[in-house]
Amino acid sequence: MLIPDLLTVIDQRYQILKMIHLHEPIGRRALADQLNKTERQMRSEIELLDEQGLVEITSKGMWVSDHGRSIVETYPDIMREISDLENLEAQLLKVLPVEKVKIVPGNADQNKDVKELLGQAAADELQQRLSDDSIVTVTGGSTMAAVAESLNPIDQVRPLFVPARGGLGDMHEYQASSICVQMAKRMNGSYRLLYVPDTVGKDIYSKMIEEPAVKDVMSLIQRADIVIHGIGDALKMAHRRQADSSQVNLLKENSAVGEAFGYYFDQNGKTIHQLNSIGMTKDHLTDDKTVMTVAGGASKSEAISAFFKWGSTDVLIIDEAIARDLLTHS
Repeated sequence: MLIPDLLTVIDQRYQILKMIHLHEPIGRRALADQLNKTERQMRSEIELLDEQGLVEITSKGMWVSDHGRSIVETYPDIMREISDLENLEAQLLKVLPVEKVKIVPGNADQNKDVKELLGQAAADELQQRLSDDSIVTVTGGSTMAAVAESLNPIDQVRPLFVPARGGLGDMHEYQASSICVQMAKRMNGSYRLLYVPDTVGKDIYSKMIEEPAVKDVMSLIQRADIVIHGIGDALKMAHRRQADSSQVNLLKENSAVGEAFGYYFDQNGKTIHQLNSIGMTKDHLTDDKTVMTVAGGASKSEAISAFFKWGSTDVLIIDEAIARDLLTHS
């Protein structure tokens, strides 16, 4: 237990250092409030950071020193080396049917910064695979929003982004269409949107699928060369979609654990329910597409494991918590 305990202490001190950096100058009481700690808990940690020359304490509050700032910036790389994540990636490549595994340190369930690291890792991987004529299909979710935030322009590369499906509930910033717009703006690219709800009735579906604008975007989805998506917890996704009680009961009775592209599946990869929606389906995930799957948080380990029995991916980008759980249960 020595190494896990040590990593926890290191991460806690990094969180303190980063919070000071974000809010400098900041007093001890304000820092304690930001981190949900007591002033007494902060006192010894701040004294240690001060002794190591990582912070500067003044009458106006605390500042991060140049040395402390360099640690904040290089922390992910430091943790990759300490955690031996490259070895963990190599082990997962042996047991998972994927071409590439990328792991970031931490557990997104416990630390919101880990989602930012996932976004950076996925953005780097995506940008390496883009060309000027690339068409990228994107799903929604907070993880995909983090990917969008980390994208940067590439000279002479102007990709086209299209959503994998229509809108989802009232969380506008996490909808696939909103994320497509953000990605296109970040990369000086272009986008086309699906102006349809996430789920529709059968009668409405048959009419909307014949609309020229919908047909046009569906054609782009089918022609896309890159698909980047997240994995959802089945019941959480059902609640986000405001599913009725009969649908929720169906998922519970059949032990659905994961969701992707509007499909709910159990731990054996069996489809329990498919949404009646306009957008990408499992049939569109053809071999000519590069599929990138991004997920974080130990709570999604079961959904990720089930996903590999339900579908497939080329690139898997996950956090350390999921990676270790997958390896334990492979």
